[in-house]
Amino acid sequence: MNNPSTFRTTVHGTVFGHRASHLDDLAPGDRLLLIPDPPGGDDSAVWVHLPEGDPLGHLPPEINAWLAPWMMRGGAASATTLRVSGSEVPSWKRLLIEVHCREAIRSA
Repeated sequence: MNNPSTFRTTVHGTVFGHRASHLDDLAPGDRLLLIPDPPGGDDSAVWVHLPEGDPLGHLPPEINAWLAPWMMRGGAASATTLRVSGSEVPSWKRLLIEVHCREAIRSA
């Protein structure tokens, strides 16, 4: 993998549906799930979910472009919450996370 193994990013799409209501329950250090779209879509995204499964939003397109295909090939990524802001902040800046990527373990 030539992309960063650890990076920080905002989460987009947090204002759609009931996603914004979940932000109030988040605190720095909370673990989040990263799940790529199923194969076959045009612009695959990596979605950010609560551990219980509720979606919060997706990663920015420039990250999705390399992370989604990498995850589909077996790469694993996890995330933790760094900062949660309120409605005084633009929606695409409200949730800041740190992502950790690791190569898939290959068996011999």
